[in-house]
Amino acid sequence: MVQSLKAKIRAIPDFPRPGIVFRDITPLVADPAALTLAVGELIAPFKDDNIDAVAGMEARGFIFGSLAAWELGVGFVPLRKPGKLPYDVHTESYELEYGSASLEIHTDAVRSGERVLLMDDLIATGGTAAASCQLFEPMGGKVVACAYLIEPDALKGRGRLGGRQVHTLLHF
Repeated sequence: MVQSLKAKIRAIPDFPRPGIVFRDITPLVADPAALTLAVGELIAPFKDDNIDAVAGMEARGFIFGSLAAWELGVGFVPLRKPGKLPYDVHTESYELEYGSASLEIHTDAVRSGERVLLMDDLIATGGTAAASCQLFEPMGGKVVACAYLIEPDALKGRGRLGGRQVHTLLHF
C-alpha cells in the first residue's frame, strides 16, 4: 500500500539545475487519501517512543511535520530559513547538493532532555538533515529519529545522521 504513494511523486529532471531530479510531492499532498496514508506511515514507528516534539524543515517539512505533531499530540518546531523567525535564534549552516544554506530555530523551541522527531519530505545528501539535528544540541534537545517520505539511496544522506534511527517510506 505504501508503494502506491510512488505514483503520486512527479519526477522533474534538471531542476533546480542540470543533473538533479526533483521529486515533486504536490500531487501526493493534493490527494487526501495519499496524504493521510503517508503521514500515518511516517509516524507509525514512533507512536510509543515518548516523542516530545516534531520538527520540520522549511518548507515541505512543515507539511508532514505539523500533521505528524498533530497526530502524535505534541508540538511542532519550525526550522526556518534565516531572517524568518522573530525571536532569538540559533543558526546552523550547511552544504546542499547544489549550493549552501542555513537554518534557524528559536532558542527556546525545546527544553533540555526533550525528545524530537525530525521530519521532511526528502533526505538527499544529508546536509540539511545533519544541520537540523545539530540545531537542537545547544538547547539540550535530542533528535531521536528522522522520518522522510523520499530517499534517493544513491546519495547516501542517512550516513550523515550519526547513527540516528531513520525511517523512509519511498526509496528511489
